[in-house]
Amino acid sequence: MSDSSADTGESSNFIRDIIDADLASGKVSTVVTRFPPEPNGYLHIGHAKSICLNFGIARDYNGYCNLRFDDTNPEKEEQEYIDSIRRDVEWLGFKWHSNPFASDYFDQLYDYAIGLIKQGKAYVDSQSADEIRANRGTLKTPGVDGPYRNRSIEENLQLFEAMKNDEFADGEHVLRAKIDMQSPNINMRDPVLYRIRHVTHHNTGDKWCIYPLYDFTHGLSDAIEGVTHSLCTLEFEDHRPLYDWILDNLETPSRPEQTEFARLQLEYSLTSKRKLNALVTEGHVSGWDDPRMLTISGMRRRGFTPESIANFCDMIGITKKYSTIEMGVLETALRDDLNTRAVRRMAVINPLKVVIENYPEDQEEVFSGANHPQNPDYGSREVPFAREIYIERDDFMEDAPRKFFRLSPGREVRLRFACYITCKEVVKNAAGEIESLICTYDPESRGGSSPDGRKVKGTIHWVSARHAVAATVNLYDRLFTVPNPGAAQDFHQALNPDSRIVMDNAMLEPSIELTDNPLAYQFERLGYFISDYDSTSEKPIFNRTMTLRDSWAKIEQSR
Repeated sequence: MSDSSADTGESSNFIRDIIDADLASGKVSTVVTRFPPEPNGYLHIGHAKSICLNFGIARDYNGYCNLRFDDTNPEKEEQEYIDSIRRDVEWLGFKWHSNPFASDYFDQLYDYAIGLIKQGKAYVDSQSADEIRANRGTLKTPGVDGPYRNRSIEENLQLFEAMKNDEFADGEHVLRAKIDMQSPNINMRDPVLYRIRHVTHHNTGDKWCIYPLYDFTHGLSDAIEGVTHSLCTLEFEDHRPLYDWILDNLETPSRPEQTEFARLQLEYSLTSKRKLNALVTEGHVSGWDDPRMLTISGMRRRGFTPESIANFCDMIGITKKYSTIEMGVLETALRDDLNTRAVRRMAVINPLKVVIENYPEDQEEVFSGANHPQNPDYGSREVPFAREIYIERDDFMEDAPRKFFRLSPGREVRLRFACYITCKEVVKNAAGEIESLICTYDPESRGGSSPDGRKVKGTIHWVSARHAVAATVNLYDRLFTVPNPGAAQDFHQALNPDSRIVMDNAMLEPSIELTDNPLAYQFERLGYFISDYDSTSEKPIFNRTMTLRDSWAKIEQSR
C-alpha cells in the first residue's frame, strides 16, 4: 500500500492526484519514478525541483526512484559530471533505488530499433543534415517525404547493421522513425532515432559508433526500468506523442506514462547549461561550485542547506503553468531555515580599532554569550574582552546625523554583552583617514546595563583585538543585476560587478570553529556565513551565505 499526499502531510498537486487515482484504480501497485539527468554539466536549482519531486513522490508513496544517467551524447559527457550529480542528489538527502546508465541498455535499444525496421516503421535515411532539415518543413509548413523513405525492410536492415559495424562516416546515414511527414507536431515528422558518432563513450568505450537519440532512449529506458510515472518538464509535452508512439509500437516490459510540469524559472539566474558553462570557461566565476552560481554544488559551498532548498521547492509547488519565481522566495526559505539553526557569533569584517583608555592594559575578562537567542539547548560560549577591541567601521560616524544611533564623538553606545563606551577622540593618519578611536567605558555597566537606569539607543558588536582571529570574508551577492538575464541579447552585460567583494582583514570571535563539516553561523548584525572549502586554520575564509534582510527589495520597488 502507498501513502497518499493526505497521509504524509505533503502539499497536493495535480501529479499526486494522478498517482492517487492510478493507485485507487489498480492501474499501478508500486510507484516508480526516475530522475534522468544528462551528465554534461553540474546540476542547478532547476534540477533540484525535479529531484525533490521525483524522489519525494517515491518516498511518500513507499515506491522507489532511480537515478539514471541519460548518456546518449558522448561528446559532452564526463565522469566529473557523473560524480557531481551523485554527490548533489545524496547531499539533498535522497537515496536512489538503482543508478543505471541509458548506455547500459544500448544492446536492447538496438534490438528495439531492429524491431521498428522489421515492422516498416523505421528506415535509414542517407540525406545530409541540411537536406533532412529542409524536407522536415516548419511550424507553418508541412514536411515532404525524402527520397529514401520507402527503402525496403531488407535494405534498411542491411544498412543499419552496416552503420553499427563502422562501415560509414559520421553523418553519412541516420535511422529515422517512419511516422507522418505532414504531422502538425513537427516532432512526429520522421524523427531521427540513431546517428553515427565515432566518439569514445565514457561507459561503453569504443563498442558503439552509432548512438540513439534522447527521444528514442527516454521512454524505452523508462519501460525497461518499470517506471510508472515519467515526470518531465513542460518542454517535453510536444514530445509525448513520440514517447507514446515508440512504446505503442514495441513490446516492452512495462508501459510508463509521461506527465509534464512547469520547470523552475527563477529571477536573477540562468539555468541554461550552455550559458552556465560559458560563465565557467570564460572565467566570470571560479568554477561550477562558485558560491554565486545557482548550481547545487555552488549553493552548498555558499551555505544553503538541503532543508532550505526542499522548503523552497515545496513553497513554489508543482503546476502546469509557467511562472517566474522571485529570488526573494528562495532567499526567504534560506533565511527562515538558517535563523533556526545558525550559531550566533560576533565578527567585524571592516575593522576599526577602539582603545578603551580607562580599562587596565593588563586586564581581560570573559562575558557569556548565548549561542542562539531562541534556543537555550544550543548553550553559550565565552566571549573575551580586553582594552583594545575592533568595531565595524560603519558603526562609527564622525559627523553623525541626529538619528545615527551608533558611535560618534561624545556619544555613548552599548557593546553587545559587555559595557557602555563613549567616544572621546578620533585618531587620524597624515592623510586624514581615521585610524582608531579613543573611548572610555563605564565600569558600572558591565554586562550591558547601567545601575542608574540610563538608556542608550545603540548596541554594536565587537571583537577583542587581543583574541581576534584574522580571516578573509567573501561577501557574495546575486550574480546578475536584472531579473531575466537570459532574455538579454548578451547576458554578460547583466553581470553584477559587486557579486563578490573580498574583505581581507576581517576579525572573528575566537570561538568560531573550522571543521570538515562547516557550521552555519550568523555573524550578528551582518548576515549568515559559512567557512569555505579552501579555509584553513592558518588562513580562515568565510563566505556570506545571505544577508539578514532583503537588500534588493527597495531596488526592485524603485524600478
